[in-house]
Amino acid sequence: MSNRGGVVLVGAGPGDADLITVKGLAQLQRADVVVHDRLVNLQLLDQVPEGCEVISVGKTPGGPATSQQRINEILLEKARLGKHVVRLKGGDPFVFGRGGEELQICLREGVSCQVVPGVSSAIAAPASIGIPVTYRKVARSCTIITGHSEDLDYDALVRLDTLIVLMGHAHLSGICRGLIEAGKSIDTPAAAVEQATTPKQRSVFSDLKSIADRVKAESLTTPLVLIIGEVVKMGNLSVAPSEIEDHELRGI
Repeated sequence: MSNRGGVVLVGAGPGDADLITVKGLAQLQRADVVVHDRLVNLQLLDQVPEGCEVISVGKTPGGPATSQQRINEILLEKARLGKHVVRLKGGDPFVFGRGGEELQICLREGVSCQVVPGVSSAIAAPASIGIPVTYRKVARSCTIITGHSEDLDYDALVRLDTLIVLMGHAHLSGICRGLIEAGKSIDTPAAAVEQATTPKQRSVFSDLKSIADRVKAESLTTPLVLIIGEVVKMGNLSVAPSEIEDHELRGI
């Protein structure tokens, strides 16, 4: 970073404070300003230097929110004051985190900007319950979907292997119904994880037909990650996936 100040987009990881990267932690420890999201583990803020300005711009579903325009303005304003600004974002800055927009606005306005990738919940949530998102001869691809709406290309999605839905709690039933109507088997294994990698983590296993009902019955809430595909059969096992022979997958 130059002495003129600048912005670093840092992925805070999926929830567990220990899952931030070494480079991300180093950026926090020398920050002049930290601008953080709602889902960031607040224990990470204990790592900032004395005198560091901490600004919460968390967006609560259905509640007050700081507009993206205002967030952009804060980043630019602080950086132009010569501050080392850390934009701390849950998961990875570029996985449904609007980090790309923040990078572009900084570059367009002549403000130095770097990116420190983070561990996305799209990968960490399945892993936390023993599900590998890809597995030889079972799933050769994984697809990450935003569940903010039910307006998805279901005809394309049903042809893919592992599907991972982020931010889909409000539209869970509709998304599952859309996949089934497009031809996905109702028996396709499915799992949902709430607050993955944190002490409050909870999960349910079912199939595509029933997973939304299971989530409702167990009162799972946001942040929630939905995993759909044959790899779900490997979850909740007492041995690591690497110890399982091909296709020795337990039934649900």
